[in-house]
Amino acid sequence: MHDIVIRGGLIVDGTGAPAVEGDVAIENGKLVAVGGSVGAGREEIDARDRIVTPGWVDIHSHYDGQVTWDPYVSPSGFHGVTTTVMGNCGVGFAPARPDSHDHLINVMEGVEDIPGTALHEGISWGWESFPQYLDVLEAMPRVMDIAAQVPHSAVRDYVMGDRGATRAVATADHVEAMAAIVEQALRAGAIGFSTSRTKLHLAADGSAVAGSFADSTELLAIGQAMARAGHGVFQMVSDLVDPEAEFAWMEQLARQHGVPVHYILVQFEEQPDKWRQLLAMTRRAAQGGADITALVGCRPVGMLINLESRYHPFSEHPSYLAIAHLPLEARIQALQQPELRARLLAEETTSTNRFWRSRMAHFHNMFQLGDPPDYEPPPERSVEAMARASGRRPQEIVLDILAGHGGHDWLYFPFINYADRSLQPLYDMMRHPNTLLSLADGGAHCGLICDASAPSFLLSHWARDRRRGPLLGLEEAVALQSSRGAAAYGLTDRGRLAPGLRADVNVIDFDRLRLQPPRWAHDLPAQGRRLLQHATGYDATIAAGVVTWRHGEATGALPGRLIRAGRRAA
Repeated sequence: MHDIVIRGGLIVDGTGAPAVEGDVAIENGKLVAVGGSVGAGREEIDARDRIVTPGWVDIHSHYDGQVTWDPYVSPSGFHGVTTTVMGNCGVGFAPARPDSHDHLINVMEGVEDIPGTALHEGISWGWESFPQYLDVLEAMPRVMDIAAQVPHSAVRDYVMGDRGATRAVATADHVEAMAAIVEQALRAGAIGFSTSRTKLHLAADGSAVAGSFADSTELLAIGQAMARAGHGVFQMVSDLVDPEAEFAWMEQLARQHGVPVHYILVQFEEQPDKWRQLLAMTRRAAQGGADITALVGCRPVGMLINLESRYHPFSEHPSYLAIAHLPLEARIQALQQPELRARLLAEETTSTNRFWRSRMAHFHNMFQLGDPPDYEPPPERSVEAMARASGRRPQEIVLDILAGHGGHDWLYFPFINYADRSLQPLYDMMRHPNTLLSLADGGAHCGLICDASAPSFLLSHWARDRRRGPLLGLEEAVALQSSRGAAAYGLTDRGRLAPGLRADVNVIDFDRLRLQPPRWAHDLPAQGRRLLQHATGYDATIAAGVVTWRHGEATGALPGRLIRAGRRAA
């Protein structure tokens, strides 16, 4: 008698091998049979007309604070994720001196758009060193397994001080101290180290992130510490303004110290073909023996904006400011009045924010998201094209979208990975041999971006619904979201459906898998607000042999634990 039997599903095992029909049996948290026909189970899940996949392994999240208060690790939990790696992009909360808590929250709030009030209210601290942070995380059960990386900004701040660490060159003593902290953290179970080297990342007060200007001496010393610890991935986000110079130290780190280097790769509109150059450099580095991998997403990084957003195309117009205090329904009624509409359309924005002022007029790259959400809209559906076709001003189209559907529709600004007005570059990136699927950003970007639903989008769009280019095979899509990420971080006990491995499983009604429109929720501590996006089609998610979600609802089971790399992950 097995603990759980998943009966008669189409098994997509995560390796990329062709799917097969059969049963899956689970005992004591492990897979004991995959395929064929098995005996009875104490609990049986009918998977006929369903696909059975590994639980998703998400290698890019920012739950560093949230995991100290939220056992459900939402929203990734209800998108089939059973393992997540946090501490990306060089930001996090350990090590932390007692007087640096406000500063670390300031950095996280600015870089990852997580409400500072929620972090202040939700994090109880109780640690100073990174090993102590891991101890705190280990004491709390969760719906999924979590793994933590050591953030460069926190390490540098700890050694050099909150303000001195931003642009200062580290002395030899500073470098030695930082390397020791990283080695200590890895030996305690950290799964990697991360750093940020991009001008896009600023703290909430506008200051740069510590480590952004670190020289190669400092980075190579940290790589040497990682080599001494014997494991760990070096994860990085960088503008790669000088790719040759950046790749020089990346290759040295990877070859000399044997440390895998992961860097984030995206397409910017200003340099729409640079990603091709970077991938060519990545391939050459790999062929030369350097373990360097580009981290890529599966959909555009897109801002979502409606009347409830802090900024929208009319938010700084005098006539809108006069009604901004009204409840949403009252604002919509006001915006339907011809007199107010005419005034709004005749006015100019009073915004002095250069970022928002310019982007709110990018009508060629502004779309109606719709229901179901369309993340690959064609150029002819841009606000600019719709205005041209109808003989109206783009602002009129925008106002109709914002005030329609009860104010719950969205303007969609795909400002990264959409320079071609299609997802073909992402298709090519995902299928490249030197890339890994990443960038779901669970827990982050609460007010503008809602990409934690990326695993569900990967299956529904790329393996089934795409019409503007080729599809991914179902088996390929599943492997991208499971075994490949797990293997990259040395998590060899998961990411595949095979006897003896951890029983992390999704049972999915593939035909019904749908993303719902994003919505606002005030469910963070201190009534903090964030964007959430649910999906239909997940019949069940199983973690460590326990059903954690049924049809989008948590069961209350919390089998997830902290992964201590080099120990349980070995």
